[in-house]
Amino acid sequence: MFMIVFGSTLSPYVRKVMVFGAEKGLTLELQAGGMGRGGPDFEAASPFRKMPGFKDEDFLISDSSAIVAYLDAKYPEPALIPAEPRARARAIWFDEMSDTMMMAAGAAIFGNRFVLPRVLKQECDHAAADAAQYEKLPPMLDYLEGVIPDSGFLVEDRLTLADISVASPFATLRCIGVAPDPDRHPRAAAYIAAILARPSFAAIIAKDRAWVDSMGGPVLPQAAE
Repeated sequence: MFMIVFGSTLSPYVRKVMVFGAEKGLTLELQAGGMGRGGPDFEAASPFRKMPGFKDEDFLISDSSAIVAYLDAKYPEPALIPAEPRARARAIWFDEMSDTMMMAAGAAIFGNRFVLPRVLKQECDHAAADAAQYEKLPPMLDYLEGVIPDSGFLVEDRLTLADISVASPFATLRCIGVAPDPDRHPRAAAYIAAILARPSFAAIIAKDRAWVDSMGGPVLPQAAE
C-alpha cells in the first residue's frame, strides 16, 4: 500500500513532503485534500483541515514538518535531517524560517495574484502582494545571500531538509513568474534555481505551472478588472 499525501503541490508544505519523499526514493501517492476535498481519511489525518495530511496504513498525521520527521525516522537513508546536533538544529531553523516568514510572504503574493482572483473568484489586494514581494521577501533573500556555502547546500554541504524547505515557496512563486532578482541577490537566485532544477522539484513545478496557466495565470495590477 502506498503512503498517501493529501493536498495540492501548489502548497509549498505539500510540495516539501513530496520532494522529501522523492529524494528518499519513496513512492508517495498524492490525493486531493483541503478546500472541501479529501474525505474521511484526510479529515482524520488533519483535524483542522489543513494540508498536507498523511496516511501510512493505520498511521495518520498532518503538518509537513511532522510528516518529514516521520519519513526520515522510518526510512533513514539517505538522511535528509542531519544527526549531528548543530547541523540538525540548523536544518530545523531553515525549515522553520521557510514555514513561517517565507511562507507568509509567499502566500500574500500567490494568494493575491492567483488564488483569490482565479480560483476563488474574489477581489485581491495588489498592494499586499507588492509589499510582500518588494518589502518582506528581500530581507530573507539578503540573509540567504550571506549564508549560502560554496557547496550550494545550506547544511553539511549536501541536500537536506533545509534546502527542500527553503526552495519550496519559490517553486510556487515560479508558477506565477516571481523569482529572486539575480542582480540584487545573485547567490540566492543561483542557489534557488539549482535546487528547483533537481528532478524531484522540476517534475512537480512543470505540472503545477501548466495548471496555473490553464486557469489564466497570475492577475497583475494592470490586468485587474
